[in-house]
Amino acid sequence: MTPEHAESFRAYRQNLAARPGETAFQVVVAQTDLFIVAERNLAGEIGALVSELRRELTAYILLHPDFRESLTPVTAGDDAPPLAREMAEAAARFGVGPMAAVAGAMGQAVADRFAALSPNLLVENGGDIFLRSTVERTVALLARPVEGARLALRFAPGDLPAAVCASSGKVGHSLSLGQADMVTVVADRGAVADAAATALGNLLTGRGDLDAVLAAAESLKRRGVRGAFAQCGEMVGVVGDVELVAIEA
Repeated sequence: MTPEHAESFRAYRQNLAARPGETAFQVVVAQTDLFIVAERNLAGEIGALVSELRRELTAYILLHPDFRESLTPVTAGDDAPPLAREMAEAAARFGVGPMAAVAGAMGQAVADRFAALSPNLLVENGGDIFLRSTVERTVALLARPVEGARLALRFAPGDLPAAVCASSGKVGHSLSLGQADMVTVVADRGAVADAAATALGNLLTGRGDLDAVLAAAESLKRRGVRGAFAQCGEMVGVVGDVELVAIEA
């Protein structure tokens, strides 16, 4: 499959527009589907990196199948590639399996590798985003796709880079043991945001859990979580060092 590919359609991406001086493009390698905004088209280079990262991770999983299958932390062995070690370390912080951190870890790996070529670089991986930017950015919170996004998180340049990762018991293909419309976590590291979102999403099984989940998110600051947003039904809440804004119609 070529690195740049347009057949994998995700409706929410229609609203992701590049600013003047930026370009948007898609990179798909096997099951990894990235939407990227950068200062120039880096599809070929990013496709090559994603292929390399996937090859290393796949080879490791073949030798250690529990790394993919476990829903609890698994220690990365001495033969683990850097991406697997990043996933395992983040997962261990929040008591989830390593694959709960794969999308966030992959997104940051891409953004970090090409930061020198494009200081403004946004990598979206299945709804999880890693942002590097010299200007303000707004990330919409799509808790209920049929209703569209009504709220967003706003980031000043001084807040970036940052990872924004979500877990849902109702939307998407990722495994969640909860019933949240959405739990979104902001962190410095992609793997940390992804693993924490999964852990918090597992706890949100109904509206009565919302306060407890937000309190748990607040307590995770020492583990690298900046803040979190959660929605279950018509109830929403936000904690930590994040700025929640309304999206104008």
